[in-house]
Amino acid sequence: MNSKRVSILVVDDEPAMRRALRATLSASGFAVEEARNGEEAIELVLQRPVGLVLLDSNMPGIGGVEACRRIRALAPTTGIVMITIRDTEDDKIEALEAGADDYVTKPFLVRELIARLQAVLRRIRVEITEDARVIKAGKLELDIERRALRKGGKDVRLSPTEFELLRYLMQHRDVPIEHARLLQAVWGPEYGQELEYLRAYIRLLRKKIEDNPAEPQHLVTEPWLGYRFQSSSDS
Repeated sequence: MNSKRVSILVVDDEPAMRRALRATLSASGFAVEEARNGEEAIELVLQRPVGLVLLDSNMPGIGGVEACRRIRALAPTTGIVMITIRDTEDDKIEALEAGADDYVTKPFLVRELIARLQAVLRRIRVEITEDARVIKAGKLELDIERRALRKGGKDVRLSPTEFELLRYLMQHRDVPIEHARLLQAVWGPEYGQELEYLRAYIRLLRKKIEDNPAEPQHLVTEPWLGYRFQSSSDS
């Protein structure tokens, strides 16, 4: 996907890292803005929309994870990629549950970073096909064309990744979907083994669409296989 004219906000407290990222991303066709910390990033997002945010997790002040959470609340359709120095599953899940669409771990290759940013852009810029429609299940109404979800007549805000995951599951409702198939359908063909992505986002979606997230009626786990969207909560 063409990244030209896509604005990206680079948030890092290290000037040398910001300069390096600006040079790399500008060379790849992005329009780059900078913020020195989470507080400054939030102010910039309040002032004007950006397409992507590249956010360092380890910063003074409110910190990267909390900044991610606040930016996601302010800009539900903006893509967020976090840069982390820690590679534990708990750290990854914390970033994803804060609203990050993806993350990269230092040190990283430039091509890996660009590939992940492009993957997030694909999810933001999904083209509407001619079979676009509203999918209904119980209290839920997913409007594919408007990229909107309503539960019991009330709007539910979804991030781009939350929307794509729910869309895919609802379009294949009542069919068990394997982990790898879900990852590749939602995150991209480069993915397949990152189960923490699914666990984190299924938890986020359950909190938003289930009456009781601890006893889900729609987003059902298929043990050792994947997940299934159950269209009837009475099943």
